[in-house]
Amino acid sequence: MTGESDLRRLLSGMRPRLNQGRYVFTTAEEGGVPAGVTPVVTVAEQEGLTLVVRLEDADTVGLPYDYVAGWITLRVHSALEAVGLTAAVARELADIGLSCNVVAGFHHDHLFVPYERAAEAVAALEALAHRSP
Repeated sequence: MTGESDLRRLLSGMRPRLNQGRYVFTTAEEGGVPAGVTPVVTVAEQEGLTLVVRLEDADTVGLPYDYVAGWITLRVHSALEAVGLTAAVARELADIGLSCNVVAGFHHDHLFVPYERAAEAVAALEALAHRSP
């Protein structure tokens, strides 16, 4: 199941989808992921375990956060060795003043952008895809 690596095909076929909900970046204490919390992303760092979780889950168990994001999935199956997709997406969003935190999954790339501007981010990415035949 090799993913796509041609940048033009990646951009024209990315089909960004805004997932429902609000997501936050937080860290877990020494005990790991709290009961009742299902992270959509985990990253093991030297300083501890980073979690991306639904805002409601974080609030329920008292996990601290300060960044609330919308989660966009690029539905093109991108190869992990593909060059340029992250740069092109980040540049497009930077041009409209949006931060973007990117996580690569095996099949897709996932973007976390400021929640209040997530629909705007999707529109910008759709425009980029349209310009990339």
